[in-house]
Order: sequence, then C-alpha cells, then structure tokens
Amino acid sequence: MNDADLRGQLESLHSESFGWALACCRRDRDDAEEVLQMAYLAVLDGRAQYHGRSAFRTWLFGVIRLTALSLRHRRWLRRVLLIRNAHRVDASAEHEALDAGLIQRDRAARLQRALEQLSERQRSLLQLVFYHGLTVDDAAETLGISVGSARTHYARGKAKLAVLLDSERRA
Repeated sequence: MNDADLRGQLESLHSESFGWALACCRRDRDDAEEVLQMAYLAVLDGRAQYHGRSAFRTWLFGVIRLTALSLRHRRWLRRVLLIRNAHRVDASAEHEALDAGLIQRDRAARLQRALEQLSERQRSLLQLVFYHGLTVDDAAETLGISVGSARTHYARGKAKLAVLLDSERRA
C-alpha cells in the first residue's frame, strides 16, 4: 500500500479509530488522543506495517490496541519503580539527581555499545520489543520473519546483551 493510500485509509477510519482508542483507554480522552497519535505515527513511519492478511480496519484496530496496552504498561512500570524507590529519597537528593544524570548517560552509552555488538536482527527485535512495546510476534511481522525465528533471535539477543553488559560493567 503506497503512502497516499495509507493516509487515505487512516483518514477515512479516523472517527472509528478514535472511538476504538477511547474504548482501549477506558474512556480517557487525553490518553485516547495520545494512543491514536502514537499508532498513526507507528503506521506512517513503518514500525507497524499492513501486509493484507486481514482487513485494514482490523489491522489498524490491532495497532491501536497494542499501542494502548504499551502505554498502560509503561505507566504501570513507572509507578511500580517510583513506589519501590520512594524510600531512597533523602536530604542528599539534589546531589543524587546530579549524579543520576551522569550515571544514566553512562548506562545509555554502555547499552548502545552493547547493542551495536548484536546482529542486526537481534538488535532490531530487542528495540521493537523493549523500546516500541511490540510483542515478539508483532516484531516478527514488522521485520517480515517467522515467529519461530524471531523468538530464537530475541532469546539469543537478550542473552548476549546480558553477557555484554555484565562484562562491560566489570571492566
């Protein structure tokens, strides 16, 4: 499907898509708008690709549903981490905040170096699952590979990434 057709389909289904996004977001209008924008962006930038195995509307509603689930999951995880770490706040929080920024940048750099050592397929799968909130099955569809191959590369990529990060942390 070319870009113009894709945009036309999205435009023609916008009202229904927004209604579905509202349903997926428990009728929260702000969340529905955010989810719909994220889903449209995923479709338009190619992270979510329509392959014609179902009706476009069915596929699009799946993208919206998965985007809403991903948003809820990220927010839940953020809350859990905040609750778990709330007891760590003390008078030296200002200094810790400065140190945390440096530590975060260092961790991000180590992670980037480790990711670059993975194969392209492993790196792509891990990025789709961890950073874009796709399931392994959805990532397989996005990359155009079988689910079995995706699961294998995902497991191997996670294992290799853990080893690489561990060895870099010890260095």
